[in-house]
Amino acid sequence: MKPEVREQLSGISTATVTMQLLKRGLRSCFITGAKPLNPDNCQFVAEAYTLRFIPMREDLSRVEVLGDPEYPPRKAVEDIAPGLALVIDARGEPGAGVIGDILAARMHERGVAAVVSDGPVRDGAIVAAGGLPVFCAGYAAPASLHVHFGADLQCPIACGGVAVIPGDILVGDGDGVVVIPAAMAEEVARDGAEQERLEGFLKSRVEAGHPTIGTYPPNAETLQAYEDWKAGGQKN
Repeated sequence: MKPEVREQLSGISTATVTMQLLKRGLRSCFITGAKPLNPDNCQFVAEAYTLRFIPMREDLSRVEVLGDPEYPPRKAVEDIAPGLALVIDARGEPGAGVIGDILAARMHERGVAAVVSDGPVRDGAIVAAGGLPVFCAGYAAPASLHVHFGADLQCPIACGGVAVIPGDILVGDGDGVVVIPAAMAEEVARDGAEQERLEGFLKSRVEAGHPTIGTYPPNAETLQAYEDWKAGGQKN
């Protein structure tokens, strides 16, 4: 991701990103069921690093696997590069946490940008108070082995009803997380920044007493006023 693209996306809300993707025909891009544990520490822009869980089978349910450095959920914590976001396909399963406070602390120390999962986490209050932005489906005390087996790293996954491919760009804020196909990131960032600027102007006009009809969405007269405003010609 180019630094200027990251900077632009950092100033754009997930609401704006979803609108830009909708204009490009993408409707399934908002990860459902993944809410920020700490709304005061949730903004991030990062490329996706993926982990996929499958349903646990009794012969695979061995606690010893947690000590295997090649077991995908454990390998991910040490393998993910700083600045990436760990995106977890937890199958929307509410019965077990996909990470706990120790793994969250380790990833934060390693510079991971965020964790996003359509399942819950363990030690939820502690994880929420930590420095790592985490988006998930709430809290659950049982460990992942209760219902999950870690199957794959860095493969296409489903998370909250959205296809996520390694290298996709994720944007997170208080509303949740949106997935941008990597090839679209630059134009979404550019047009999203302009949308934010226009909507800031439109909001100021509404606050000044203009009706929403003709203002939001803007008609030709409002668009001309916007162009004049950008040029420094007229007040709102």
